[in-house]
Amino acid sequence: MLISEHSTAALQEALASGQKDIYCQGLFLSARWFVLSAARGAGISLAVLPDKESAEYCAADLYNLTEGDKVFYLPDSGKNAVRSNYKSSLGVQRTSAIGKIRTFEPGTVIVSYPEALEERLPSSSDALSPLLSLKAGDEISHDEISSILSEAGFENVDFVSEPGQYTLRGGVVDIFSYSFNYPFRLSLFGNEIEKIYTFDTNTQLSKESVDKVDIYGDMASDSDTEGLFISDILPEDCIVWLDSSDSYREREFFSRLSPFRKVYLETPLSAVKASPIRFDISPQPAFNKNFDLLIQDIKNRLEKGYKVYIYGEKRSQLERLRSIILAEEGTVPEMVEGKNLHNGFIDHESRCCIYSDHEIFDRFHRVRMRRSVEKSEQLTINELSSFNIGDYVVHIDYGVCVFGGLVRMKDDRGRMHEVVKLMFKDNDTIFLSVHSLHKISRFKSKDSEPPKINRLGSKAWQNLKASAKSRVKDIAKDLIKLYARRKASKGFAFSPDTYLQTELESSFMYEDTPDQEKAVAATKRDMEDTCPMDRLVCGDVGFGKTEVAIRAAFKAVADSKQVAVLVPTTILCLQHYNTFSSRLKDFPCNVEYVSRLRSAKEISDIKERLKKGGIDIIIGTHKLLNSAFEFKDLGLLIIDEEQKFGVSSKEKLRQLKESIDTLTLTATPIPRTLQFSLLGARDLSIINTPPPNRIPVQTEIILFDKEEIRSIINYELNRDGQIFFLHNRVEELDGIYNILHGLVPDMRICVAHGQMEAKVLENKILAFMKGEYDLLLCTTIIENGLDIPNANTILINQAQNIGLSDLHQLRGRVGRSNRRAFCYLIVPPLASVTDEARRRLKAIESFSDLGSGFSIAMQDLDIRGAGNLLGAEQSGFITDMGFETYQKILQEAIEELGMESGISTRRDESSYISDCTVETDQLALIPDDYIDVNAEKIRIYKDMDSAGEGKQLDRIHSMMEDRFGKMPPEVERLFDIVRIRNIAASLGFEKVIVKNGIMICFFISNPLSPFYKSGEFSKTLERISLPDNAKYYELKQSNDRLKIVCRNVDGTSRALELLRNIK
Repeated sequence: MLISEHSTAALQEALASGQKDIYCQGLFLSARWFVLSAARGAGISLAVLPDKESAEYCAADLYNLTEGDKVFYLPDSGKNAVRSNYKSSLGVQRTSAIGKIRTFEPGTVIVSYPEALEERLPSSSDALSPLLSLKAGDEISHDEISSILSEAGFENVDFVSEPGQYTLRGGVVDIFSYSFNYPFRLSLFGNEIEKIYTFDTNTQLSKESVDKVDIYGDMASDSDTEGLFISDILPEDCIVWLDSSDSYREREFFSRLSPFRKVYLETPLSAVKASPIRFDISPQPAFNKNFDLLIQDIKNRLEKGYKVYIYGEKRSQLERLRSIILAEEGTVPEMVEGKNLHNGFIDHESRCCIYSDHEIFDRFHRVRMRRSVEKSEQLTINELSSFNIGDYVVHIDYGVCVFGGLVRMKDDRGRMHEVVKLMFKDNDTIFLSVHSLHKISRFKSKDSEPPKINRLGSKAWQNLKASAKSRVKDIAKDLIKLYARRKASKGFAFSPDTYLQTELESSFMYEDTPDQEKAVAATKRDMEDTCPMDRLVCGDVGFGKTEVAIRAAFKAVADSKQVAVLVPTTILCLQHYNTFSSRLKDFPCNVEYVSRLRSAKEISDIKERLKKGGIDIIIGTHKLLNSAFEFKDLGLLIIDEEQKFGVSSKEKLRQLKESIDTLTLTATPIPRTLQFSLLGARDLSIINTPPPNRIPVQTEIILFDKEEIRSIINYELNRDGQIFFLHNRVEELDGIYNILHGLVPDMRICVAHGQMEAKVLENKILAFMKGEYDLLLCTTIIENGLDIPNANTILINQAQNIGLSDLHQLRGRVGRSNRRAFCYLIVPPLASVTDEARRRLKAIESFSDLGSGFSIAMQDLDIRGAGNLLGAEQSGFITDMGFETYQKILQEAIEELGMESGISTRRDESSYISDCTVETDQLALIPDDYIDVNAEKIRIYKDMDSAGEGKQLDRIHSMMEDRFGKMPPEVERLFDIVRIRNIAASLGFEKVIVKNGIMICFFISNPLSPFYKSGEFSKTLERISLPDNAKYYELKQSNDRLKIVCRNVDGTSRALELLRNIK
């Protein structure tokens, strides 16, 4: 789209005439990049911005305004960051931009900033050229690839996940070049390259086929004094576009740009005699989510002959905007979908308004940079949950034991089989078939102390399982009774949504996630019903639970009812008051709070107004339950983190709950199986997805470098933000205080830790919340629910000593507003850190997106959650048997309860058998020359073992062929055995033997099983007695066991065919 046509034409004319320096005036905001993309010409253009953030926003705008992949962001190489995902992205972005400059590709735009342009490149031209240029049909040996890459500093690893790594696996070679954000997979036949693909580091599966690849090494220079500058490799006809040049004209790189023609996007102070090209641009009006203003503005502009365009990335957002405008009978302007701009503007010369939807909704603009390396979350999860020799595992039938790794054993006929070795007390050992891996799980418990190892053959394990089961059943029964009693009582039915409710929901700063929409819809449905609501909303920190509560509260207020919001702490009380007040400030709604921060006079005034109905929403601690607080007409009770209230408060709550709608919020996630068990006891909404435009906290691992820490602190202070500095040793806080004070003397530092008196600590944190301090130096006390929108940088010292879920919780303290947030993990050199700690740090860095690390980082919170919901006694069971095994037992208990009480809880009614074993004399395993990484082998065995019929197994099959090449016959037989097991279980067979050319399938051994009265059993008997089938299947009974015998079965594939025939 062309804006300011006359001015842009004048700029193009000046460029065509060869004018050395061109000046612009009145060109602001995203209009600059519209003009650059239209006038840039056929050569290379370099856009120089004053800082990194501006450069990222510029590149993101240009991606949307330029056809094809012509825009390259050139950052610095992140020298101070320890090797991490963020650093990998910088390396790829920098290398690919340099590669584009070297190939002089016409029309390319490079976007950079001073620090990146001042960094040097390697001086030899070889270092800037590809290490390897490969295409399908080329011949190259493994040794040649290995020698070239090793010499260039590439690392040979098991699985490629970041630039500078490669792996050789039979006919497959994976290489991660520094010039592309996805690694390449070469499929070889002998030494000839058959195909080349890019692949995803997360799934390790191929993505797209490519014709040829250039593999580049790392272009970061080790020297600050030697080497080339970017300006040394730019072509002579390069045009440099300078933005805010006064802020960097004194820096060294600027003088190096003197040979090139320049366009100054605004006239510098030094250019007194310049005659600039004038533009007439003004900013998009600040609508502040006021849609009436927007509708009026659009109407006025259209009447004056302006065209109005609204740019937005997501269709759902633009649709929402369209529906708001139509509801007010406004004129809908032209919507430009799939493109977003950082700043909207009005171009008076071309009479057009270009608005951005994120500014209309007053939202944070999240930019996605091209060529960012994806986080290999799956590899990290695999690494964290992999079985290593010496780990504690739990066998569901025998108890806790030690994992002894994969071993090979010969059977009675000399054939090799792979089995898993498990070691129990007194050196008792069992060998578990790889087809029974579903019976073992890693021992996870909230305490890091080693568990008690069970003795084989003792009853202790069975007794423990039985007592856990019976206790769970008792609790579940009580909950179900309570629920039934509430269902029988009558409450107030609220009216359907009003126009004000729609407006409140439209003004939400973030986009609703599907889970959040479901939670809101379910809450409203419950409120509109006559039965009193009792809904529990679960979700991670920052997932929008409070927004669900605000919408419910406003719905109650719209029906002239009062709302009480109960919170466990004074600080949370103030936080919620601020949140509710700011969200509801434009609506007819009075919000107040009571806590010990209010004076006696204020509290008596609040009581008076509450009684008369002058307050709509009251927020308070347990004080609010005092009988002195009388409501005129209470309609809704919202409880935040109910488990943190004392017993007496809970009793008062229970009395209130019976007739009043109640909404409870919790950040403690509830394990899946518990959700299932609680379905009969409580209405549950789970928010698992983070808001899409909540920007992830940028996580970097750094060394304790004083200069680096000073620049991090100054960056945050310069944008008027606040900082957390976390050091988890109380006795060393004074020393850290002195270091920080020495680095930034004028910074106001506040020290807080758990050994202070509660009142003193609370006052310190409140002072920090009010902005009286710049930096809070503290221990891990801040992990619990502290929400300070202005604090957007956290530095965690000695991060290697902090557990994964604690790191996740601590990082959740920043990034609570519409500003970019940073989390710096300060560690000693990684060589001195234990493997376990290194894995933890890699995980927390990989899971920087909100909610992406939910499953891992929340593991011990899951354990806490289970204890909170089912009482402290259950936590004891979890400690004894590990979390995953506890979940399995819980599931069994709930199913048994269902059978006893007649409530259907089975997930699959047609399944009469929980486990089927297959014995065979055929060689079926994963050979070492196909996959030689034991942890990966066990993972694949476990995945195959837990895969159901059909698609899931086929997916594992194609994934293995993609990653490791063509399968040998013994792996194919392994897949046959899993398929045999799945089909046999569905047909009611407990055991299948395929040996010596015969297959024997044993039906369920319990003659009283309901299976024998089922349609499935009679169908199987019918099918084997069909004329065509009778010759293959014999029905026999011996030792009270019913079985089917098939002869001439020469292998697993024939056995599978025979079973499929009667399915």
